[in-house]
Amino acid sequence: MFNFDDPLFPLEILSTKSIYIEMYFEEILLANGTGFLVARDKEKRCVFFTNKHNVTGKNPLTGKHISSTLAEPTHITIYFHKNLDNALGEWLPIKLPLYRNDGSKYWYEHPTLGSDVDVVALNLEWGSDVRNLPYYLDLDLDDAPLDISPSGTVSVIGFPFGLTTYGKFPIWSTGFLAQELSLINKDNPLFLIDCRTRQGQSGSPVVAFRKGTYRTIDFENGKISQTVGGNSCVWKFLGIYCGRVNNESDLGRVWHVSIFSELYDLAVNDYEDRKKKAEEKKRPIRKDAEVE
Repeated sequence: MFNFDDPLFPLEILSTKSIYIEMYFEEILLANGTGFLVARDKEKRCVFFTNKHNVTGKNPLTGKHISSTLAEPTHITIYFHKNLDNALGEWLPIKLPLYRNDGSKYWYEHPTLGSDVDVVALNLEWGSDVRNLPYYLDLDLDDAPLDISPSGTVSVIGFPFGLTTYGKFPIWSTGFLAQELSLINKDNPLFLIDCRTRQGQSGSPVVAFRKGTYRTIDFENGKISQTVGGNSCVWKFLGIYCGRVNNESDLGRVWHVSIFSELYDLAVNDYEDRKKKAEEKKRPIRKDAEVE
């Protein structure tokens, strides 16, 4: 196990955030992939994010089944970090249904961009035995003001071919940004990277990770400066990887983090509404006092 208090803690924090997943049709393993937790801040609920094609079992571009069995996932097993006393190194696989008994989905699509976005949020109870290590949307912990330009390095942190390092820690695949991020907007939140990625990395977080010397930008005045930081490291969470443009190319598609907030809020609000309604049904019906 690895203790957070150890001054020689051997892991980059980002290696603890990627989560190994398996998709099942009942008891039959169909595929493996990657996901991660997202929260607005340290006080908010964590929601699990991954690719839509991981939970549907269908290619998002062609609509064809991914598995040669033509089966579609009914369950997902998520290998969470076990909630140990200030330590990591053990995992807790939790198998969760993807559909309710009435056939409705436990997972959520983007509320405005809908089925065109290959990203879903899964919001279920997975218990206090799980250690939550999310990417934060409203804090600067995962949003360093890095100057990221085309050809700048980016990393896809996941599980190619289902491979892992120690236990269920992920593998870093590093490539390059293949376009200007400044061209991204809410109507076109997809960008390209040039990276040798493979199956199993769908749903991986994509980050710009810098250690030592790096450039930052002041977004108010556009001033760029260079920092020489020794052994310090910073990173910027950029989005979620969803696969290559085709099997002949190393160009990969990434959905930008700017779409996450709406999807996160939908998942949390719907979860709270359903929980409230379920609690109301459990309350005993109050009878009016009999008049003597």
